Amino acid sequence: MSKPPARIRLADAAFALFDERGYEQTTVDDIAERAGVGRTTFFRHYRSKEDVIFPDHDRLLELIRDRLATSSHRTALVAVSDTVRLVLLHYIDEGDLARRRYALTSKVAALRDREIASVARYQRLFREFIADWMGDPTESASLKAELMAANVVAAHNHVLRRWLRGESADPVAEVDEAMREVLALFPPPGSPAEPGGGTTVVAFRTGQDLDALLPSLRRLIEGGPER
Repeated sequence: MSKPPARIRLADAAFALFDERGYEQTTVDDIAERAGVGRTTFFRHYRSKEDVIFPDHDRLLELIRDRLATSSHRTALVAVSDTVRLVLLHYIDEGDLARRRYALTSKVAALRDREIASVARYQRLFREFIADWMGDPTESASLKAELMAANVVAAHNHVLRRWLRGESADPVAEVDEAMREVLALFPPPGSPAEPGGGTTVVAFRTGQDLDALLPSLRRLIEGGPER
């Protein structure tokens, strides 16, 4: 049986050493030696021992940009949901590696800081895309784009953490439902649910018959004067 690729052997060696010795006590040389490769091979695949731990965020962000770029104004929010699912599936495909990373970053403050910085990159990309889709330069629209992007990232991370902790049997279905809830909070510009759009009907109890009320209700909805 052929050996796994060097990149995989390096990752396996790194996590095994982190478990045995601790993250801070493990060096690049230790990882390369355990994987059976030289330092040159290590740096051909990773820039540092931190890079062994984290997924290739640059590649993931590029995949997100490519998917968002294929959307139209009408399908923009579908594209956002698709990219959230894409990122989740990447972690699921990693399997045990993703869970070992989660356990490690939960214990090492420097790694948590890097993970937070990585999350900010995703949120910024979503914010820029949503702001462009909204096409509204006002400050209130800018705030809405920021809030929407933050909710998109939060929905993904909530489902991802549930899966990492073994609490989600179907994370893809969960993230799809989470995104539906997020998008329901932010109706598209100009939709009836937007402030100032559509019709609001307030219901109350009265002793009058419905047939007697209908003409008055119709005039109110159509904007006519009450007589």
